[in-house]
Amino acid sequence: QVQLVESGGGLVQAGGSLRLSCAASGSFVSIKAMGWYRQAPGKQRELVATITSGKSTNYADSVKGRFTISGDNAKNTVYVQMSSLKPEDTAIYYCYARIIGTDGIFEYVYWGQGTQVTVSS
Repeated sequence: QVQLVESGGGLVQAGGSLRLSCAASGSFVSIKAMGWYRQAPGKQRELVATITSGKSTNYADSVKGRFTISGDNAKNTVYVQMSSLKPEDTAIYYCYARIIGTDGIFEYVYWGQGTQVTVSS
């Protein structure tokens, strides 16, 4: 079983910064990619940013230039540094991981429980 444990959410004023962390643990062969999605009240879950094991990154247009995703392969951990936060960034942020299971063949997608980020105006 794989677990994703998130940390770093909270309340911040507009223009401020937060850093989210997510660590993967459990039994698996390797991690192909990790990242973050978010879901605001009444809206669908949307991509924030992802990073592959080869360090390729992908960002939502709405966060480009403000958020930076990074990963530590040795620690199976992904981070997102969020700067110049806006009230519209308020959402529950979910960690995501695409992992090769112990069978060594299939990819599985896992989600964290979510961490609340609230940006006040």
